[in-house]
Amino acid sequence: MQTLETKDAPSPFRTRAEKMQDRADKREAVLRAAVRMFNAHGFHATSLDDVAASLGISKPTIYHYLGNKEQVLIECVTRGLEPLRSAAEQARAQAGSGLERLRRFLIDYARTNMDDFGRCMVRTGDELLSPASAASIRARKREIDATLRALIAEGIADGSIAPVDVKMSAFALAGALNWPARWHDPAGPDSPETIATGLVDMLIGGLAPR
Repeated sequence: MQTLETKDAPSPFRTRAEKMQDRADKREAVLRAAVRMFNAHGFHATSLDDVAASLGISKPTIYHYLGNKEQVLIECVTRGLEPLRSAAEQARAQAGSGLERLRRFLIDYARTNMDDFGRCMVRTGDELLSPASAASIRARKREIDATLRALIAEGIADGSIAPVDVKMSAFALAGALNWPARWHDPAGPDSPETIATGLVDMLIGGLAPR
């Protein structure tokens, strides 16, 4: 069986760009293996020895590419948050009513939560991290929540969303769309896009003016 260290043995005459790409590819392979094991078995039940063994590498190789176990987890959570931050920025910049922009953001939100890193982000509790790391992750999550509330408020202001409690509505939407991170089966018949669109359309129906 080919391992991360033996697969496609590099030429000694590689360019600097090729070396950097090779490092990035190996780092990504380690990160993907780690996040999938965290999701399948839980952070505490997964050791870096387990991750290393799944790739046929040594544990020091993981330290070389990603650092210790908490640093690996932080990287996984950060990778889950980044698409949400990008989706939030796009939603705020796009044209359309508040409800239309909210819908686009929520579909991206739900779809991201069904990705490996999105699942890890949703499932990771602050208690698993050091105080400094937990504070950093909470701050990033608050930014996402602030965008969600802003989109709801903008929809209320332009009349596309009924006058609802913004805070409670944001909690309800986020809570409902976080759950697919726990029950979605990647091998199931429905794609993340299909599930995300169906859930969002059902949820935002309750926000439309009557």
